[in-house]
Amino acid sequence: MFTQFFYTLKERKVPVSITEWMTLMEVLSKGYIHNLDDFYYIARAVLVKSEAHFDHYDVAFQEYFKGIEAPKEITEQILDWLKNPLNRSSLMARLSAKELEEFQKMNLDELMKEFEKRMAEQKEQHDGGGYWIGRGGTSPFGHGGRHPAGIRIGGEGGGRSAIKVAQERRFRNYRSDVTLDVRQIKVALRGLRMLTRVGPEDELDLEGTIDKTCKNAGEIDLVWRRRRKNTVKLLLLMDSGGSMDPYVNVCTRLFSAAHSATHFKDFQYYYFHNCIYDNLWRDMEQMIALKTEDVLKKVERDYKVIVVGDARMATSELTERWGSINYYERNDSPGITWLKRFADHFSHCVWLNPETPSYWQHPTVMMVRRFFPMYELTVDGLNEAVKKLIVRK
Repeated sequence: MFTQFFYTLKERKVPVSITEWMTLMEVLSKGYIHNLDDFYYIARAVLVKSEAHFDHYDVAFQEYFKGIEAPKEITEQILDWLKNPLNRSSLMARLSAKELEEFQKMNLDELMKEFEKRMAEQKEQHDGGGYWIGRGGTSPFGHGGRHPAGIRIGGEGGGRSAIKVAQERRFRNYRSDVTLDVRQIKVALRGLRMLTRVGPEDELDLEGTIDKTCKNAGEIDLVWRRRRKNTVKLLLLMDSGGSMDPYVNVCTRLFSAAHSATHFKDFQYYYFHNCIYDNLWRDMEQMIALKTEDVLKKVERDYKVIVVGDARMATSELTERWGSINYYERNDSPGITWLKRFADHFSHCVWLNPETPSYWQHPTVMMVRRFFPMYELTVDGLNEAVKKLIVRK
């Protein structure tokens, strides 16, 4: 039952296991699900383990159920009913002159759409009951009474609302495979925090005080300790211009989140174009330049380094002296040499690529990946990059 829905979920990257699917089938067999609204919410609760996959679930749900409001059997029943002249005359007699004029202009498809609309708006009981999705037979649809293990579509109890909820895709911003917003970036970067005790001993150690007081037979003996402070320092290097123009919004969000974060001991940022050469820039327009060599001398080895860029360029830009396409950038050292210097100088470096991994089979991208662990600029990718940055070496 609904086996194709299982495969639709898989195709839409919802990680559904056989155990979870069998649990849903058990819920169905025991009659706990009475209509499509019930099915939508209960199936999501049973099958989807993370809100990051809610949008995938909605896409799969509407893809699988999008045609169920007008089952073929119901359509044929209506056509058979209309073939009877008495029924047709009775129907026409109930229509106003304006409605009759409008309906006479409609073809069969338009009439069927109007019928479905009227059925959706109808709140009274109508002949034939609602529509049901049930087990058994070659068709998933039944009609005219409740199937013992069926799910009702239409009529009282509805089912259309579940499809509308899925179509709204309220959870698309929770997906883990889409680019980030500022809130998601802040949450991910918070994982970089490394709290260590530094400074004077001016914080009361409550547990230590209790322990020492007990050992002194109740005579209070205060114990003091150093405060825990975050010692993480972050260096952000961002490619700007050219092929990175389509990703300027997500890079701006990343910068905004990092710059406004309060849990870094120090935060520094610089811009480059295509590759790091002799100069880095303090602004995206590349007006305020600093010598890259001076940056390496000034910034200590214990900074966590995040480089953002697509790493796609002409091979000469990466491997040749004076390979930069910037007329004013006369790089004495090839770009690949500078990248290696950064990878060797800092203990923890990662590269975030805004393009999907399917585009990483490019000569310069593959060369960059020799020096920097590369991750996709998504929620999952940033979380993986953060984990890499906090691993002890």
